[in-house]
Amino acid sequence: MTSDSLEKMLLSKSGAIKEFPFDEVTAVYKVMNKMFALVGTKESYLNINLKCLPDDALGYRDIYECVIPGYHMNKKHWNTVIINGEMKDEVLIEMINDSYDLVVNNLTKKEKQALLNLV
Repeated sequence: MTSDSLEKMLLSKSGAIKEFPFDEVTAVYKVMNKMFALVGTKESYLNINLKCLPDDALGYRDIYECVIPGYHMNKKHWNTVIINGEMKDEVLIEMINDSYDLVVNNLTKKEKQALLNLV
């Protein structure tokens, strides 16, 4: 997956916005002001931090060498995926969808209604 296709996919999520709160090379993708993805391009490779259920986070790490505990994140709930071609795009997209859904499911009723109104 390329940087452009990754960004397009992340921003296609309902209510998704992109910000640079930390520096010029670390993009944070949020829904209703809650982070669901963090994309780093500072290294020589593209990487993305995604929220996961704890058991799923461990499972992905067991299956893929390109998945490591979330860099600068809660290691129980976040994974970093190094996008190097090891993981099929379909699996990465599933992880992105799960991360987004986990964040949306934890929004307040008011925030969920506001998100629905954006559609």
